[in-house]
Amino acid sequence: MPDEELTTPTSDAEHRRIGVYICHCGGNISDFVDVAAVRDAVATDPNVVHAETTLFACSDATQHDMVERIQRDGLDGLVVASCSPKLHVPTFRAVSRRAGLNQFQYTQVNIREQCSWVHSDDRPGATAKAAGLVRAGIGHASLSVPLEPVTVDTVPSALVVGGGVAGLRAAVGLADLGLGVTLIERTDHLGGAVGGLGAMFPSNQSGRELIAQLVAEVADRPSIRVLLETELVAKSGSFGNYEVRLEGPPGTEPVTATVGVLVIATGFASYEPALGEFGYGIEGVVTLPEFTAMVDASPGPLQYRGRPVGSIAYVYCVGSRQPGGNEYCSKYCCTATAHVAVQVAARDDRVTQYHLYRDVRTYGVYELLYEEARKRGSVYLKYADDAPPDVARRGDQLVVTARDTLTGPDELEIPVDLVVLVTGMVAAPNHDLTSLLKLPLGSDGFYNEIHPKLRPVETVVDGVLIAGASQGPKTVSESVASALAAVAQSGAMLLKGQAELNPLVAVVGTSCAWCGECASVCPYDAISRVEVDGVAVAHIDPSACKGCGGCAPYCPNEAIDLLGVTTAQVELMIEGMVAPVHEEVLVS
Repeated sequence: MPDEELTTPTSDAEHRRIGVYICHCGGNISDFVDVAAVRDAVATDPNVVHAETTLFACSDATQHDMVERIQRDGLDGLVVASCSPKLHVPTFRAVSRRAGLNQFQYTQVNIREQCSWVHSDDRPGATAKAAGLVRAGIGHASLSVPLEPVTVDTVPSALVVGGGVAGLRAAVGLADLGLGVTLIERTDHLGGAVGGLGAMFPSNQSGRELIAQLVAEVADRPSIRVLLETELVAKSGSFGNYEVRLEGPPGTEPVTATVGVLVIATGFASYEPALGEFGYGIEGVVTLPEFTAMVDASPGPLQYRGRPVGSIAYVYCVGSRQPGGNEYCSKYCCTATAHVAVQVAARDDRVTQYHLYRDVRTYGVYELLYEEARKRGSVYLKYADDAPPDVARRGDQLVVTARDTLTGPDELEIPVDLVVLVTGMVAAPNHDLTSLLKLPLGSDGFYNEIHPKLRPVETVVDGVLIAGASQGPKTVSESVASALAAVAQSGAMLLKGQAELNPLVAVVGTSCAWCGECASVCPYDAISRVEVDGVAVAHIDPSACKGCGGCAPYCPNEAIDLLGVTTAQVELMIEGMVAPVHEEVLVS
């Protein structure tokens, strides 16, 4: 239930009628910010007719109360002070629409990540900062105007970049929706990494069989065109109507196509250890992909260079979870290692297998593999993060030296015939493609989605979707799931024949006199030169503009503004941030 509500009537026609909701977020905010004091600080603003605190602003009950309040009080602006806009902008825009308020007259203020979480040791300071942020949000809302999404026509076709398991499954799914598909692969064959795998858990189907099945399904669909040894080299147009240029092998003519969306499924690369890293380069030290291929190619007891293998040491987290290196977890490696260990034991139960790990992350159904590996004799030894194993060759023998933190401080020397470095996934080298599409990269080097839960396969570039391990380390089933998510999103975008884009874009005012500065800095090629009544001016294509605002400060005539974040709004927000807070507001 909300705390005490403050409603201030106003009769000044020049003032707005804004409602403000300040969220406790359970205790994430209210434990460190005096939300009632923040409410009191902003309730007297002449543009605010209603202000209240609420335990959870995103709850269904509070959303219902917001709808009722907007309709009952005739609110023409809504400010919600809670968590990151990345999390709940869609939520409260939907609330606004249901209440009959234009969704772009809603303003989200982040007082969780920007106040309570970073100033947990300073309640008065966090409270004062929150009050300033909310005042800034009210200033923004007070100058907001109704906006409508930009509507564009869409072409019912898609380009899929990458012919691995995710790309193939996406192509089949898109074709089954009735869309035309062009599938390109830069190598001379389809299948990617999965095409080289043997039996996979839990189906026991080989990767080669799975890829052969998908390739047959692609061949059965005449709406899918496959181009091998082909890369995307140019893209123009805008969402729903992209013109792409594809270059194939030397001696072939470039291909052009018009597509509505692009699905990027370029896969991953395997981490390549440096020489000397955990003994890499020493005879008998191999990576997990090399070892898996060795096991797949050997139907009987395992041999290495003509010699039987009687003992193996697996060193986990090589190239993953390393400070100063790849700090992320590839998450599939533990499962893959347990799986290959089970295969080795099934062929020869006399082989001794040691697993030197930091943490075992065989999640979900893959926990069964971990249990099976242990039942078949695998010995798991946990090493400390700051004391990784040492691998060396002593004469004809490989020796792994480590300490097992679960059994004691003594150093163990483990003689083995083979050392397998359990290497993870790294981002595929796609610099040219990334630059061409202007795709954002995460700190791990993989492509970044807009939101992992709300928009898991969309990028900030409209109509460019990501799928499979191009987005981050994934198992086969996870890659297929993300490919199908991209298919569903593509269908939602294209099958209606029209799509709605965010209207928060740059616009050109009457003071423009073409100089070209704005066009030179636009990263999306959204600005062009046109003539209006014989005068050369800038034109911004709203379907290509992403609202980054990079062009505005370069205009010498200050002719460019950004809808939703106009210069006037920013100035008013700054005034709200720097306005003094009365001392009584800071008293908890």
